[in-house]
Amino acid sequence: MAENSAIEWCDHTFNPWEGCQKVSPGCDHCYAEARNARFGGGQAVNWGPGAPRRRTSAANWRKPLQWQAGASDFMTLYNRRQRVFCASLADVFDNEVPAEWRANLFRLIEQTPDLDWLLLTKRIGNAADMMFLARGGHLPLLPNVWIGATITSQDEAERDIPKLLAVPARVRFLSMEPLLGPVDLTGEWLTAKLGAYPFKMLPHEHRTTLLDLLDWVIVGGESGPHARPMHVEWARSLRDQCAAAGVAFLLKQWGEWLPGSQAREVGNQMALVGGCDRGWKWDDGTHSWHIGKKPAGRLLDGRTHDGFPS
Repeated sequence: MAENSAIEWCDHTFNPWEGCQKVSPGCDHCYAEARNARFGGGQAVNWGPGAPRRRTSAANWRKPLQWQAGASDFMTLYNRRQRVFCASLADVFDNEVPAEWRANLFRLIEQTPDLDWLLLTKRIGNAADMMFLARGGHLPLLPNVWIGATITSQDEAERDIPKLLAVPARVRFLSMEPLLGPVDLTGEWLTAKLGAYPFKMLPHEHRTTLLDLLDWVIVGGESGPHARPMHVEWARSLRDQCAAAGVAFLLKQWGEWLPGSQAREVGNQMALVGGCDRGWKWDDGTHSWHIGKKPAGRLLDGRTHDGFPS
């Protein structure tokens, strides 16, 4: 699915700079920090408060212009626009990033109108103000920008989703990876939260529930050597919530741990259990098995879920 990226929901990955700082439990086992340390001789030199962020090369910054030049051919071949995930090794709205770099990025986005730019952040509260400054003091909608917030728990949902809804964007999405607990997107908690934000900034004023205001939900378990398991019911619940609201749902991966109920869907359960190095027993008596990201796959109840916003 991904032309220049291994990520299931995009075609290209573009990193204008590298470096970040941990801000949530979802950051605990950050693959980008580990990568930074691996290339930094064992020390993540671009990570943490006050650490210098590293801007990537001019040649790297020219790549989106090359993708833009091939946009017509891509559309002919795939009948859709190219999706660019921006800053997989950083955060566009990181406070430590020089404002000039961010202004350069948004000029590049304007120069590539046939690419859809997916800006995913753990700092959604910074997004509107930083875009306003990066674009020279004005904030009209950029039709090729999708804004996403990383949500790993119910607490983060209630804190950050209303901030996402206040950001003007053509597409708003959630990346719920790593999903660390159950999340309800339809409950009473949202009533007061939504009332505090300017619906006049939203593209569909007739929408009245949180899921009605979102365009896409991505769910995934954690990968890496210290990965935490994701319960199958957390994923099922979000799938069903999205289906009821008509919101695109994509299950990216189970990560390193496969729920026991899904093992039957991908092969012989006993063989999988026998090939795992450890198990996890949930409070409800069900199990997850540590078998690795690739064999765990991304099937939920026997099928892949590859929803995308139209």
